[in-house]
Parts: sequence; C-alpha cells; structure tokens
Amino acid sequence: MTAVESRSVAPPSLATPDEGVLGRRLRALSVGIVSVVVLIAFEATAVGTAMPVAARELDGVALYGFAFSGYFTTSLFGMVLAGQWADRRGPLGALAAGIGAFAAGLLLSGTAGAMWLFIAGRAVQGFGGGLVIVALYVVVSRAYPERLRPAIMAAFAAGWVVPAIVGPLVAGTVTEHLGWRWVFLGIPALVALPLLLALPAIRTNAGGPPDGAPALFESRRIRLALGISLGAGLLQYAGQDLRPFSVLPAAAGLAVLVPSVLALLPPGTFRAGRGLPSVILLRGLAAGSFIAAESFIPLMLVSRRGLSLTMAGLALAVGGATWALGSYLQSRPRLEDRREPLVRLGMVLVTAAIATAPAVLIDSVPVWIIALAWAWGCFGMGLVISSTSVLLLSLSAPTEAGSNSAALQISDGLSNALLLAGGGAAFAALGGGALSGHGADAATGGPAVAFASVFVLSVLVAAVGVWVAGRLRTPAVRG
Repeated sequence: MTAVESRSVAPPSLATPDEGVLGRRLRALSVGIVSVVVLIAFEATAVGTAMPVAARELDGVALYGFAFSGYFTTSLFGMVLAGQWADRRGPLGALAAGIGAFAAGLLLSGTAGAMWLFIAGRAVQGFGGGLVIVALYVVVSRAYPERLRPAIMAAFAAGWVVPAIVGPLVAGTVTEHLGWRWVFLGIPALVALPLLLALPAIRTNAGGPPDGAPALFESRRIRLALGISLGAGLLQYAGQDLRPFSVLPAAAGLAVLVPSVLALLPPGTFRAGRGLPSVILLRGLAAGSFIAAESFIPLMLVSRRGLSLTMAGLALAVGGATWALGSYLQSRPRLEDRREPLVRLGMVLVTAAIATAPAVLIDSVPVWIIALAWAWGCFGMGLVISSTSVLLLSLSAPTEAGSNSAALQISDGLSNALLLAGGGAAFAALGGGALSGHGADAATGGPAVAFASVFVLSVLVAAVGVWVAGRLRTPAVRG
C-alpha cells in the first residue's frame, strides 16, 4: 500500500455545526470535485452536439445509438472496479485513473478514421467515466457529513449549468468552422484543472481506506462486472445487426448478463422492493429513459427540422439550469420529509417531457416546444437524480458506500446502454440509418417513424418509474 493509501481519513463527524460545503475544511475538496463534474458535463453537452456530424462523416449513422451505448457498456465494468478499489484503498487512485482513461478515449475518438474506431474511443472514455463517478460518490460519503450531502449533490447539478449553455454553442461553432474532431481533441486540455484541484484535497479528506476495509479485491464481483459489459455488448451487437443470425449473440448476451446483474444488484431490485432496491431501480429507469431520448434529439432537429448543430444543441441548453434548480430544491432542509413526493413529481415531469419531444416531427409544431419540454424534464431529473443519490448514501454503511454506489451506477449505466441499444435498433430497422444529411425526405415517413420509436420506448420506461417512485419509503427514510 502506498503512502497516500495509508493516510488516515478525517471522519465526517469532525465537521463543525456551522461548516458548509465551502467551509475552510471542505472548500478545496468541494471546488475540486465539482470541477471534475464540470469536465464531465462539458464533454456530455459538447460531444452530443458534434455527434450527428461525426456519425455522417464516418458513414456510421446506422450505428449512431451504438456510439452512445458503447460508452455506457464499458462504464459498467469501471463502476464495479471503482467500487472495489474505493472500498479497499480509498477513492483517490480510482479517480486519477478514471480521468486519465476519460481523456485517452476522447483522443482516440477524435483521431478515428472509421466508425468502429470512434466507438472504441467512446468505450475507453466510458471505462474512465465509470471509475470517476463511483469514486466521486465515495468521496462524498467519506468526507461530508450526512446533513451536507444534499448540498454537495446540488452543487454537482449546478456544475452542469454553464457547460449546458456554453457547451452546445462552443461545440457547434467549432464543428462548423474547424471540424467535429476538434471538439473531442480539445476537451482533454481541460483535464489538468480538475486533477490539480481535486486530487490533493481528496488525499487529505478521503484518501485512505475506511476502518475495517478488506485488503483484497473480490474477484467474483470483477468477473460479474465483466459479464455485465460482455452481455450488454452482445445485445447491442445483435440489435444493430438485425439478421436472423443475431438471435445467437442476443441469447448469449442474455445468458451472461442476467445472472451477473442479479448477483451485483441488491435482492429485490427488479421487483421494486421498498427502500434501497427501489432507489437503485428508479435511478436506472429515470436515467435510461431520459438519456436514450435526449441522445437522439440533436440528430432529429438537424435532419428533420434543418437546424444547425449549434441551434440543435442550444435547444437543450436551458435544461442545465432547470436541472440545477431541481437539485437545489431537493436539498432544502424543510423538504427532507417530502423527498418521496418530490421524486414522484420529478418522474411525472420526465415522462411528460419525453412524450412531448417527438411533437417536433410535425412540421407545423414550433421547434421551441422541445426546448420548453426539456426544461421541465431536466427540472424533474434534478429532483430525481440528486434525491436517489442522497437516499443511497443514507442507506449505506461506510464500508458499503463503494459497492452500493457501484450498484446505483450499474443500474444507471445498464439502463442507458440497453435503452440506447434498443432505441438504436428500432431506429435503424425503421429507416433511420438512411439519413445522410440536413433534410431527410419527410415525404417517406420512414425517418419520422424511426425517431418516434425511440421516444415511445423511453416514455414507457419513464412511466414505470412514476410507480417505482412511490416505493422509496423505509423505516429509516421517511418521505
């Protein structure tokens, strides 16, 4: 064990009653980890804006959904590895390795000459992202007292506001004037700031292993994580191939995926057991339905309504502010005992937003409708995502924070991967792969049906989340 890993950790109880997330002890840590979130947010908004052009130039529109789902597939393995790593040796190493892999994946995608290399870069990036997100949750669990966790989760959401507004504008402008590759190649330059700010502060406040942590990694969980990634990858391949032969990889993927998921998620997750199982299930339903729908919106606006990349990205920009507003609202102490109704309200708003978005496929519907819908959908996501994070940490013992955070992120990432794969398969099968420029032939009706299929799938999943949101109440967490 290195000197960094053996450092003792200042327990959360040392925080003074009047100390906040920007108090003297936690200020550097809070700024550092929020900077990491800002980097991830800028990547997500910028890359999503540039993706339609990248897919067309690499002759890979039929694999458009795969470019997103490939990220989430490898992130599943990174999440479990990070949970093991952080629970045994602290979150510092996992976070540093994750940021490095994240940057390497961006460089690989930015220099790709074929769609499969581009997707490979997204996969490397996803592995790094999986390491980072779980490590951040463990940092919050270890360094912040329970009363401050809603506030730091709200700060995470606030970290998306500026990237959500600036990211699409910058990415659209860069893509139109310099080319889409510079969007990917430019982001790694932003890695230095989070590293300089976050890593020393994490080493001081949450660098070492918790008391009673096991010394060795649990190899069974690592194998199960590989099984999840492999199974999800096979299902995605089968969904994109769409030939009779594809039944074989689909069956193999299910055979590997299902037992691995059942073993890694808490018992009762898929029957929405009250408490922790429903928290983890709801996270997947909310994130998967929302991300699958959002990923296709820029392509829909560019190809069906003729918007520029910049304008298509900006149609979603206001969502960053409303997401932060929803997260801020759930952090208010007086609303703590109303968390369950807030989460249910959030899921209703998410479902309504996804159901409204495909209305812009009708030429007479103004494009600004999608901006309005996504604003209230993001507000709902701010309520749901931050609340599920707070609930998870309150239900986790210190030595289980990493594994439970990994389970939450597995639910999130697996749902994203599977719904993007399913939506992408439906999109390709119904003619979406034929899109090649700014203005698909609306008279054929094919592309419109292809886009609509993605939103129908997402809205059905989100509607299930409305029901699950009523099952978060436990004796320890009353809503």
